[in-house]
Amino acid sequence: MKTLLTNATVVTMDPALGELAQGQVLVEDDRILAVGQDLPAEGAKVIDCRGGILIPGLVNAHLHTWQTGLRGVAANWTLLEYFRHVHRGLASLFTPDDIHIATRMGALNQLNCGTTTLGDWCHNNPTPEHTDAAIRGLKESGIRALFFHGSPKPDPEPGQPHFSEIPHPRGEVERLLQGELADPEARVTLGLAILGPHYSTLDVSLQDFALAKEFGLVASMHQGGGAAVSPGGWDVIEEQGLLGPDINIVHGQSLDDAQLARFCEQGVTFSIAPENEMTQGHGFPITGHVRRHGGVVSLGVDLESVISGDMFTVARMALGMQRSLDNDASRREQGSIPDTSTIRTREALAWITVDGARALGLEARIGSLTPGKQADIVLLDSGLLNMQPVSDPVSTVVMQASLANVDSVMVAGEFHKRNGKLLADVEEGISHLAASGHRINAELMSREHASREPGETVQ
Repeated sequence: MKTLLTNATVVTMDPALGELAQGQVLVEDDRILAVGQDLPAEGAKVIDCRGGILIPGLVNAHLHTWQTGLRGVAANWTLLEYFRHVHRGLASLFTPDDIHIATRMGALNQLNCGTTTLGDWCHNNPTPEHTDAAIRGLKESGIRALFFHGSPKPDPEPGQPHFSEIPHPRGEVERLLQGELADPEARVTLGLAILGPHYSTLDVSLQDFALAKEFGLVASMHQGGGAAVSPGGWDVIEEQGLLGPDINIVHGQSLDDAQLARFCEQGVTFSIAPENEMTQGHGFPITGHVRRHGGVVSLGVDLESVISGDMFTVARMALGMQRSLDNDASRREQGSIPDTSTIRTREALAWITVDGARALGLEARIGSLTPGKQADIVLLDSGLLNMQPVSDPVSTVVMQASLANVDSVMVAGEFHKRNGKLLADVEEGISHLAASGHRINAELMSREHASREPGETVQ
């Protein structure tokens, strides 16, 4: 089956192809067959994209999708409050059904916002049933995803080890690779959301790194937020040659500049969540440090329990924050701001397309409108008031586009949104999502009320 998308401004994010005015993209089955002008339309369904901009599907490299039903709950919490109320409280009340509806609806929202690939960092899966429910939700949504299998972080029961002392469950990795996520070319594939040296003992970190290497999986880990469990752990990991492009670090504020330089040189990728990091107290995003050392910057929403799931906003946050830091540094060091902006908008768009694909190990399949890659494509309606006039299509996409402009979304040659509307029936799902979130919150409040001493109040 062929589809010809025609009469659009095409922003390919492929250096060899650039931007095409009145361009066309020819899709055959699940792949991009050709990009250009005057492409053969014989046998193809022709879709007139007049007044639109075609871009690669966006990549949200880091999202805890299981928290979709908790939207707004953590908006006023610092990172310390988040750990206390979410990981040690709300998370423990999720059933597999809660995980399923949150993941499915969260993934559908990503599609609605123009994200076609998701790094789903699932670390609330105390049972295989929870894990399978999350995977089922991703598959039902139709999104492309690297499912980062993680592990919960509750307070230990008496006599049980702390989560930092528990290696990643090999049995679950083997089960998934032999079952639901056996096909490495499928739309949903497996990665590991390991604890890493910031959140686990050195022995556990070494076991987890080795496990990911053994199965050829991308290993992603949080770095930052409180004191490290294994001070000096990164030095040992580096000495043992365990770093490389298959290692993804999320946040990263606690790494020093010398470490960042070495990690970037060895191909380690970074997933930065600028808005949430500034909101919760991680510190300023390390975007500029990674850029300076030639590393791969990808971006993620992180928590819909705190902020919205819109990657256009995330890209603008990252760009604006780093420009601000650069301008301030120049003012202090040279007495004036730079003569021109330190980061171009094209780079910001790369963070949520090609560089996001690199961070997830998917650069050969997605991230640009390149013939041979998967047909993950977004059509933006640039004829709307908020995007007109279009002087520079790349800058218009980065600085003006929003959910309102996402007209159509295609994943692997299949439309999931057309003419501004998701093709999935979401009304019943919205109702189930709301019921799930309200029940979980009510149960936590009831639990906390029962545990309070007489006369004690909650701030």
